[in-house]
Amino acid sequence: MGILRNIIEDNKFSPADIPAFEAKLFYEGAKRRSDLERFAVLLFLSTFIATYGVIGDSTATVIGAMIIAPLMRPIMAATAGLVMGNLKRTSFSFLIVAFGIAGVVGLSFLLTEITITRVISFEINSQLTGRISPRLIDLYIALAAGAAGAFALSRDDVADSLPGVAMAIALVPPLCVVGIGLAQGEIEAAVGAFLLFLTNFFAILLAGGGVLAILGLSGATLIGLTRGARRGSFMFIAIGIMLIAIPLGATSIRFFEENLIKLEMIQLTRDWMRGTDYRIGNVRVAGDQVNLVIHGSGDRPELSKLGDKLTATLDEPVDINLVVVPSAKESYVAERVE
Repeated sequence: MGILRNIIEDNKFSPADIPAFEAKLFYEGAKRRSDLERFAVLLFLSTFIATYGVIGDSTATVIGAMIIAPLMRPIMAATAGLVMGNLKRTSFSFLIVAFGIAGVVGLSFLLTEITITRVISFEINSQLTGRISPRLIDLYIALAAGAAGAFALSRDDVADSLPGVAMAIALVPPLCVVGIGLAQGEIEAAVGAFLLFLTNFFAILLAGGGVLAILGLSGATLIGLTRGARRGSFMFIAIGIMLIAIPLGATSIRFFEENLIKLEMIQLTRDWMRGTDYRIGNVRVAGDQVNLVIHGSGDRPELSKLGDKLTATLDEPVDINLVVVPSAKESYVAERVE
């Protein structure tokens, strides 16, 4: 506790720190128009990059979009406004965030509609699958990243860490997935991606606000809300996180169950293919559906035998979709067993 107390004391806000902190965080004063213009330009470019990065399943492209995405600033400004007790700043920051959300989803929807003429796979594309089923672990990451972002913003000498925070707590890519999902008629995927965004959003508000409060931002500010009003604001945010944690918990349980099925499937498939020239390419589980890809050629056991073993092991019916990726000069084979 002594070390933690020293860290807090060494990094506490003083009244002299407030003007510089306000200048780099809030959209106001003589730089308000230029700051908003930069926000709009960066949001447009990051949405453009992230949308096509997600569609093209390019991790590097999406990371680039995360780094230039500007949504972190108004969200952090909103939580700083709450800590400082300035409702005007908080409301304006939330308004910027709302316009940003609508802009990203709308532009991503439009880009998908005008450029994509085929159906996008929400089962194979890793940039999509990784953002439509958020889990509790995503909340834990977002809370830590939100705290790191607040600490980095509070200190000029660690502000260089902000790009790393932006990569850890993606904001624009999930919203792009919402737009892509709506354009493709994948409503469930769009809802899942928006849940991921809300998870990150509320985590920044709570963890970021907590760090700023611990560092004495409210005490260094001359004007502020009463302690009760400020506590009520963060209580509302905490309730939001608890509500979000319910579907995240359900998704985490489903993810754990599907992983168990996947591990069983891999082991059973190895036994099923023993003595042949086949090898496992990929195994994906979605509910009671198992998609199995194997590579090789030649004779192989009947798929029904594998299905019977998996059903007996799990004690529940499972559908297996098999895709065989052949050796040279052979054709693809697809089978299904229920």
